[in-house]
Amino acid sequence: MTIEIRPEPQLAAASRPAIADCDIHHSPKSFKLLYPYMAARWRDHLDMFGQRSRQGNAAGPQYPKGQPDASRRDAWPPGGGRPGSDLAFMQRHHLDANGITLGVLNMIRPHPGGFANIELSIAVCRAINDWQMAEWTGPEQRLKASLVVPYEDAAASVAEIERWAGHPDVVQVLLLSRTLQPLGARRYWPIYEAAAQAGLPVGIHAFGNGGNPVSSHGWPSFYIEDMVGHAQSCQAVLTSLVVEGVFARIPALKLVLIEAGFAWLPALAWRLDRAWARLRSETPWLMRLPSDYIRAHVWLTTQPMEEPGEPAHLADTIGWIGWDRLLFATDYPHWDYDDPATCLPLRPTEAQRQAFFMGNAREVYGEQKKAKADSHGDGEAGRR
Repeated sequence: MTIEIRPEPQLAAASRPAIADCDIHHSPKSFKLLYPYMAARWRDHLDMFGQRSRQGNAAGPQYPKGQPDASRRDAWPPGGGRPGSDLAFMQRHHLDANGITLGVLNMIRPHPGGFANIELSIAVCRAINDWQMAEWTGPEQRLKASLVVPYEDAAASVAEIERWAGHPDVVQVLLLSRTLQPLGARRYWPIYEAAAQAGLPVGIHAFGNGGNPVSSHGWPSFYIEDMVGHAQSCQAVLTSLVVEGVFARIPALKLVLIEAGFAWLPALAWRLDRAWARLRSETPWLMRLPSDYIRAHVWLTTQPMEEPGEPAHLADTIGWIGWDRLLFATDYPHWDYDDPATCLPLRPTEAQRQAFFMGNAREVYGEQKKAKADSHGDGEAGRR
């Protein structure tokens, strides 16, 4: 849904319901603002060679975006910098204007997990995490961070999770959906084990640079194919995680699929159940229906909100998934942002509305973080 936020809140603050936004994108105004958080060796390396992902582009996106920087036209900070790079502007323009009391930050530009140079990936992930805690979640307590990890190196990812485990400003571990191998592969298992041990969900956001085309037939021609491909990528990710037995082996793992829609989930679960009924001998570690593992372990963010012509079809879809499995998200500041005031073309019950806009996020992120904050003190131990 492409709209612009009202310049002033429509409702008085006292009457506006509290909202959790589970997908907000922030970024440094300049990549060099990360330099103070990394060693001189890596600053020199970046100055000489730059960033190199596994896809062929030396710079820029794979496809031209629907809007400049893939962002809303009203999201550019008046003081300069790209959308999502100015905390004070984000506070006024989004958090205050929409009553956001919990905002989950997901760093995707840059997300160094797809860098071809693994050592550089490790260094930049550490720098981003230090930077976002110091300059975003520290000054603004409504914002919480997703931990960026060099996911193609499981041992380094585990070390980064352990470095921040227990910190009250960290609410999940963030991977991207397009990786070197399907995310159910054994090489990634230590990441899930470390996240579960730390009490952190694993968020898998659309995009990434695994070096492979976004379709099974090569590189598509148009941006729209790339956009639609996000859902295809996340279906493949979820199938891999279920069938490889990740949820069966790590019963405490929580998974959040971010920015890939959600209407595809019932059909995928039904098809997995039907196939598994005939092929279960191939995967003896699965002791339950695939849909049972999905129901127990998986949440999805709502942006992009599904918009069928008949709202009853959306109600049916959410009913099949479960109102308790969806986490509201705006995708601020991107061009296809979903406004909390208009994104849900249904009349849910008050309990459903509360779960949709806040309760589910509190279950996945909030309550555990409150408990950790109460026992964590000033948080320094989690960074050492």
